[in-house]
Formats: sequence, C-alpha cells, structure tokens
Amino acid sequence: MSTAVPADERLLTRSYLRRVLGRPELGAVVGAAAVFVFFSFVADSFLQASSLSTVLYASSTIGIMAVPVALLMIGGEFDLSTGVMVTTSALVSSMFSYQMTANVWVGVGVSLLATLAIGFFNGFMLTRTKLPSFIITLGTFLMLTGLNLGFTKLISGTVSTKTIGDMEGFESARALFASHLTIGGVDLQVTILWWLGLVALATWVLLRTRVGNWIFAVGGGADAARAVGVPVNKTKIGLYMAVAFCAWISGQHLLMSYDVVQSGEGVGNEFLYIIAAVIGGCLMTGGYGSAIGSAVGAFIFGMTSKGIVYAQWDPDWFKFFLGAMLLLATLLNAWVRKRAEATK
Repeated sequence: MSTAVPADERLLTRSYLRRVLGRPELGAVVGAAAVFVFFSFVADSFLQASSLSTVLYASSTIGIMAVPVALLMIGGEFDLSTGVMVTTSALVSSMFSYQMTANVWVGVGVSLLATLAIGFFNGFMLTRTKLPSFIITLGTFLMLTGLNLGFTKLISGTVSTKTIGDMEGFESARALFASHLTIGGVDLQVTILWWLGLVALATWVLLRTRVGNWIFAVGGGADAARAVGVPVNKTKIGLYMAVAFCAWISGQHLLMSYDVVQSGEGVGNEFLYIIAAVIGGCLMTGGYGSAIGSAVGAFIFGMTSKGIVYAQWDPDWFKFFLGAMLLLATLLNAWVRKRAEATK
C-alpha cells in the first residue's frame, strides 16, 4: 500500500495560466494573431501559399539577426553596428575571393573570422572601457560604414563589388546560404531553416543551460551577478560574438543571393532587429525576454511589410505602422509583465 507524499509548503506552485501569463512573448503572440487576422481580411492573396512563403522569407531575414540581438538585450546591452556588420561580412567574403582569385569558400572563411573579430572588439571595448554599449557600437557603426565604402571604392573602383557568380565554390556556398527548398509543395528559402534553427538553439541555451542563467543574471544586474560568481565580461563578449556570427550568416545570404554587394547596404537595419526583439517582449533595461519572442516580432515585421503590398496600400506608410506596432507592443508587454508579477 503506497502512501501519498505531502507537498512541501515551502515550494511555490503556479498554475498553468499564471505560467503562460508570465511568458515574455505573450503580448507578441497576441499581436501577431491580430495582424494575421487583419491582413487575412484586407488582402485577398495574403493566405495563398506563395504569399505566406514570401512573408516567412521576409521574417527570416530580420529574424536571423533578431535572435542574437534579443539575447544581447536580455544581457542588458545593445549593438547599433549590426546592420552594417552584415554588409561588412558580405563585402569581406566577396572582395577577398575576387581579388585573391580564391575559392569562394576561402572568402567565406575569412569573412567569418573578420566578423567574429568585430564582435569580439565590441564586447572587449565594452568590458574594458565601461562605456555604454550605445557609444561603443555607434562608434563601430560609423567606422564600418566608412570602411565598407572606402575599401570597396579602393579595391573595386566603384561602390559595389565585382560579381563572383562564376567563381569556384559559389554554387555550393549558395546552396547553404541562399537556396530554395520545396516542402509540402511550397517553395521556401533556406534562410527560414537557419532562422528556426537559431531560435531553437537560443531557446535551449536560455532555458536549459548555465550560460542562459548567466545571460539573465547579467541583464538583471551585472554587479550582483559578478558577486555570485557569474563571468560577466566573458558572457557579454560571448553575446557580441554571437551577434557577429549571425551577421556573418546574413551577410553570406546577401552575397550568395545577388553575387554582388553594394557597400552602403544595411544602414538602418539595426533598428529593425531591435524593434523585432522589443515587440517580442525584450525589455530595454535587460534581464527579461526570449528568443521565441524575437521570432514572433520578426514574423509581425514580415506580415506587415508584405501584407501592405498584398493589400495594395502605399508602402510609404510601412514605417508608420511599424512604429505604431512598436509602441503598442511595448505597452502591451509592460502590462503583461505587471499582471504576471501581480499573480506570483
């Protein structure tokens, strides 16, 4: 005969509803559902398989970068150099391969090392100087913008790189970074798989590993985290290098999709990545957010940018809708968090 073990009164039990209300991405999910339903009614072609494929692709181009940006924001920092870093990654890969007459994969490898070095530089400067990440990465943004234009004109003679579409290794690199896949009769870009894979990996890191605990602790309070043994500097440098790694992926996709790169691309995209993370539930103050939320935020971006086109509206209004969604999502996320804390 078995005897029931009494519950420990010291343990706090939470209902399933309270756990759901405590999720940072809840507001974004509600917002995404509303946007989906809205465009389903106002745009006749929105629900077509080809349209949804285009929406997912647009979402993935933002979502790949929104994932590490969200982790960085959870860790309490920002990176304003992400947009131009993507372009830098593509430029390094293209110009190195072309000028050295090397296999495209050599350029891809050099680009990875160069991009990771930029991420390390951002993290190292932040931890050594103690300056705000806004200042550090704004400086990096300006330097990369100048380097992108200066080196491209110096080496290529124009503001764009030379085509590498006929070089050895291009097709295999293109298959990894810019190929199309047919799943269930629907044509999808491989970037969607990259995006979903990064979301799954980041979610596992945040919720199932010691590193995830460090990220939340650093964002919640660096001094308190350091006092309990969290390697604050290494965590922040690692987060910046994770941003750089995803910038490398996005940069290679940009290059392999068009085989040439304009040196001025990417300026302003850093705000889109931050917006996706904020819409997804990340707090500007750090210590709160999720990778899944960033994915939902990127999906809202994709639905809005393409839904306006399918509804045949003037695309000049897109930034207005994006700004309105940012404000509404931030207010909704703040309300959800307060409700979750009140029910604990």
